[in-house]
Amino acid sequence: MPGKLTTHILDTAHGCPAAGVTIELWSVNLETNQKSLVKTVMTNADGRTNEPLLSDGTLKAGVYGLVFMVGDYFKNSGVKLADPPFLDKIPVQFGIADPNVHYHVPLLVSPWSYSTYRGS
Repeated sequence: MPGKLTTHILDTAHGCPAAGVTIELWSVNLETNQKSLVKTVMTNADGRTNEPLLSDGTLKAGVYGLVFMVGDYFKNSGVKLADPPFLDKIPVQFGIADPNVHYHVPLLVSPWSYSTYRGS
């Protein structure tokens, strides 16, 4: 069974999923330090993407990066932010060792902090 890559975002300041957050998925070549944009997606009302970021054999072993555009999300949510905001674009770089399993990269975020982990 081919693996897949998924994500979701929880707004810990408001206690809800973060809907309408733009996310970029990048592939990273560590030898050349080149990054290639794979796709840009937006979270739905549940704070997830409508489809896996990678699946059906498109998930390959390697290094990837997600960039979560949370500054725009909090600004659009009515949060009064400093200029520039403390958190704007959050990059998370991670490795895929086994492309045959599910990798889930959630983001827990507020305007002032974030955390992530390998979920299930």
